Amino acid sequence: MLNAENLRDAEQRRLAWRCRRGMLELDIVLQRFMAQHFNDLTLDELSALDVMLALPDNEFWTILQMKNLHLKSQDSKTKAQQSIIDKIHGLQPQGLSPQNIPAEAGYSCVKPA
Repeated sequence: MLNAENLRDAEQRRLAWRCRRGMLELDIVLQRFMAQHFNDLTLDELSALDVMLALPDNEFWTILQMKNLHLKSQDSKTKAQQSIIDKIHGLQPQGLSPQNIPAEAGYSCVKPA
């Protein structure tokens, strides 16, 4: 039997899979975002995230790098997208230089000796 909790779990797994990206930096940011914010997202935000995940990696990354980005439209879809962008910006206070990539990502920026 399907219920709201099962549907939300299925949606979380689907979106988590779509958050796996070819660009390391984007992959790390989106995985952190999913871990910290997924359970608190509204239906509008889930829909906005789904649309944003359809963007090519380079375009999505460029949007996330615009720290002062404020979308002008005031419709609910645009507000939800702005909310997602704001939450993602809140995850990266140190920026994403190679030295700040977390060890749990399984990548090392240190050259082997």
